[in-house]
Amino acid sequence: MEFLRRFEPLWLALVIIAGLNWAFVALFDWNMITAIFGSGTVTDVVYSILGLAALMFVPRLLGDLHVHRGRMRPTGA
Repeated sequence: MEFLRRFEPLWLALVIIAGLNWAFVALFDWNMITAIFGSGTVTDVVYSILGLAALMFVPRLLGDLHVHRGRMRPTGA
């Protein structure tokens, strides 16, 4: 888990780049990734890396939302 936390700034930067790309696609119909890398295998690899960066934040998101595994019912009175 410490390995993932060490690279959080990198993952965050990649997620921001991906979010900006999709904002450009939605607002201006311009794909930044395709404009830089063209269409082909390199673009697919870049999208895969951006998707992996987003997946790296899932444990952090679950931890921030206090979602714990194992206990299905709330305890209390």
